[in-house]
Amino acid sequence: MPSNGKSSNGKSSNGTSSNGTSSHRKSRHGKLNGTARRVRQFKERPIRPGDPNLRPKGRLLIIGGHEDKRGDGKIILRELSRLVGSGRLVIATLASEQPGSQWEEYEATMRSVGVRHLHHLKIESRADAESPAAMSVLEGATGVFFTGGDQLRLTTLIGDTPIFSRCYEIFANGGVIAGTSAGASVMSETMIVSGNGSSSPRIGETLQLAPGFGFAKDVVIDQHFAERGRVGRLLGVVAQNPRILGLGIDENTAVEMEAFRRFRVLGAGSVTVIDGSDVSDTNVADDAAGRAISVFGVRLHLLTQGDEFDFVTRTPTRGPASAIDEELGIEEEEKEEAGAAAE
Repeated sequence: MPSNGKSSNGKSSNGTSSNGTSSHRKSRHGKLNGTARRVRQFKERPIRPGDPNLRPKGRLLIIGGHEDKRGDGKIILRELSRLVGSGRLVIATLASEQPGSQWEEYEATMRSVGVRHLHHLKIESRADAESPAAMSVLEGATGVFFTGGDQLRLTTLIGDTPIFSRCYEIFANGGVIAGTSAGASVMSETMIVSGNGSSSPRIGETLQLAPGFGFAKDVVIDQHFAERGRVGRLLGVVAQNPRILGLGIDENTAVEMEAFRRFRVLGAGSVTVIDGSDVSDTNVADDAAGRAISVFGVRLHLLTQGDEFDFVTRTPTRGPASAIDEELGIEEEEKEEAGAAAE
């Protein structure tokens, strides 16, 4: 009898083929070697949004927070499912202090709207963001969804790491990058971290801004917008540099954005667009600290589901809300439910 723990028929004592075990180990080892090479490549040549040779082909789904996860509609998450298609969606719970429970909730919700291939990206340190294990989660992904929490935690954990390079590569190659709440704020080049939104903006008041991920250019994004009365602080940001377009997104509302071109609105609330391109005067640089900010010539648009906005011309266009319901099959489901109830 062989003394190496294998039976004479080539199987180990537990019935597993030694050749099969060896092949599995080689396959796993090869995969880890491949992701390790990718990590090294991104360390040596990181992908950054400012690269003039990059022309992203993907979409952004930027959500104002508290999107519907339990109701019958789930319009926004249905659209995320449609954008991902039969591909692989990675749920990135990096911003949260409770990543496990957040992953469980989104896993159940995304499966309920038809996403079959779901994976969890959990990173607790910058060392994790340079690991082959984390990179392997993103290999083959066609979408990444950044959940809510603390936007500074997101940027400090993965900013300019191989994991961020891979996320931007997914976007550049035609994938979808989604974010809700804090995950929405980080989409822009400059993000709002904190600031009083309940009163008129004042010169020199505490309004903390920080560099974001830069998926969306020439905009600043604020979330939970109407619910937390944040129009004042977004006006204050635009007054400081009228080149920047302010986007205030209500809860359970999203913009689906073609980078640098246009966006459309989905969901139950509104998107406030603050355009400072025609600002004629402001006291931001002239008056004493503590004075209320004055700014003249601001244009404000309020867009709801179905409406679109063109970044090039900075003009909104009305669209029927029902068209999106039909596109996502929601009206048909409601008819079927009504018919079943009548029977």
